[in-house]
Formats: sequence, structure tokens, C-alpha cells
Amino acid sequence: MNKLQESTHNRLNPLTGEWVKVSPHRTKRPWQGQVEDVQIPSSTKYEPSCYLCPTNTRSNKETNPNYKNTYVFTNDFSALLKDSDSESHSFGPNNLLQAKGEKGICKVICFSPRHDLTISRMKVDDIVQIIQVWKEQYNELGNYSYINHVQIFENKGSIMGCSNPHPHGQIWAEEIIPNLPSIELQKQTEYYKDNGSYMLLDYAKYELKENIRTVYSNDDFIVVVPYWATWPYETMILPLNKSITNLNDLSKENEINLAKAISTLTIKYDNLFKTNFPYSMGIHQKPTDGNDYLGNIMHFHFFPPLLRSASVKKFMVGYELLAMAQRDITAETAAKQLRELSSSHYLKKLMEN
Repeated sequence: MNKLQESTHNRLNPLTGEWVKVSPHRTKRPWQGQVEDVQIPSSTKYEPSCYLCPTNTRSNKETNPNYKNTYVFTNDFSALLKDSDSESHSFGPNNLLQAKGEKGICKVICFSPRHDLTISRMKVDDIVQIIQVWKEQYNELGNYSYINHVQIFENKGSIMGCSNPHPHGQIWAEEIIPNLPSIELQKQTEYYKDNGSYMLLDYAKYELKENIRTVYSNDDFIVVVPYWATWPYETMILPLNKSITNLNDLSKENEINLAKAISTLTIKYDNLFKTNFPYSMGIHQKPTDGNDYLGNIMHFHFFPPLLRSASVKKFMVGYELLAMAQRDITAETAAKQLRELSSSHYLKKLMEN
């Protein structure tokens, strides 16, 4: 393993079958590229011009209720629509060009009525409420006959394309099983058939034992920088003790420990560069099409773009777009940095003073 910390090598992502190139020596290169604006957290509990704050009017002229906890509504600018047709189209030489219509539903989840309260600064009990809303929406949307996959995610920060700073997430529920979840399900099933065990459960237990890429763990979940991570501080949250396939498999105790894992990770993210740390987070879990997916384990992906500081991001360009993913900092180094950070938010002391 020490040799891998110094020389260029490729690592296999068993969830996708793709390789990522790791070049540890490149961390020493000087940076004269683009510098991003630092993500400064809002200090305003209520913003009159915010479309997502309680009692405010959104762009479609609907008024938000005076909500006190989480608030869910159908996205005013949905990428998927209930009334789309599902017709197939093909044309061109040998029907080379193909398209298929798709129906779906998109929703927005406001995590809190407070404009300034990101998940990293929320209480564990409040994060439990978000998990319970995720569960409710997974069931509600999955019960539609034409919904076969429910993708829950959060884009945090303008650097990740978030158009509104009010802390919120999204859900896209659709007819198809999208590319990445489909590949991951296939790879997990192949592993289960070959080995008679769950890939991600085996992996989680291995990482807990090795404690090289572990960032945090409790009785039910582990936060790890995966061996095959692509983004500099990419992490996964994995269950440790049972085959949790979807949110419905979570007990009350599981919900609390999952909330603790999410809270600890997002605090450490903010503490890393003393900033409102941006990321895209998503839950991969069992599709809602009624089929069995052998070996499937629910897991969380966190993909943050920051590389060297609060203002320098990783760009996926050139070689990454045309050949394969590449990273400089190793997964082991990233995990060590995150692991050694405080689990108390850096703003807590500042606000106390």
C-alpha cells in the first residue's frame, strides 16, 4: 500500500467496472488555474426574496405555507412530467438514432424553514426528520404504476449548480432505471451470485477492520473514502450490520445512527477548508419496479468538487472527459485528513464568541 501512495497506478471501481487513474505526485504542482468564490454560509434566517422560505411566493405564483420543519412540493420547473408520452422513436441509418418518451415526477424538499441552516449545522433529530421524509417520498412516488426508480439527491452550493442557497434537496422519480444505478445494481448482483454475499456489506466490514480509509463509524454505518474514489474528498455512507436495501429497511435506531453519520461527515466537510463545503449527494437504493435485486445494498454517494482549498476545485476535463477519470490525492490521504478533523462545526466557537 505504501508504494501506491507514491507512484501512478489505476484502481478498479467494482460498482461500475471502470478504472480511475491515481497520480499522487501531482499534488506538488503549482496552481495558477481558476479560483472559485468561497462558499460563505448565509447568516439570514429568513430571506424575503427567497422562493423557498416560508410564506414567500414562488416564481409560479404559488405561496409556500408557514412550514416549521421540512416542506415538500412538486418542482415548479420539473425535468420530468406526469403527462409525457412513452412512445419510442427510431430513424436514420439502420435506426441508429433512437429516443423514447418518459413520464416522471420531480419534487423539492426544503430541509428547514431557516434560510441559513445547512444539514451540517442541523441537530441530529432534525436530520432524522429529513430521513423520514425521504422514506415517505420513496414510498409515495414508488407506488405510482409507472415509477420504477426514485432518485433522492442534494446539490449543495452554487459551484454544484444549486440555483437557490436555501438548504434543499430534490427527488426525480421516473420510468427508467438511470445509467449509474443500473450499472451498480448489475455489478452487485454479479458479486452476490459469484460469492454468496453482499459486495458493499463485505467492503464496509473490510474498511472498518483496516481503518485506513474510514472517516467515521457507529454501530450501524460507516463513512469511508472509497478505495476507487474519483473526486478528491469523495465519500460513501454504507450500512455495517445488515442488508439494508432501501429506506424502508431502516429501524428507528438505524435512522438515528444514519443521521449521526450524515451530520459528522458534513461537519467535517465544512471544517476541512473552513467553508460552506459544496457537494452533490445521492442515495442509491432498490428500484420500485417490484423486481428482486440480489445483493443490492442502499448507500449514499457524496461527490464534492473542492481540491486544494475553499476556492480551488477539481475539473473533469481533457483526459477525464476523453479517456478515464484521474485523481491526484489518494483515497487514504483524503480519509486521514477528514478523519482527523473535529466533529464540532468550526462556526460553533465563532458564534459563541
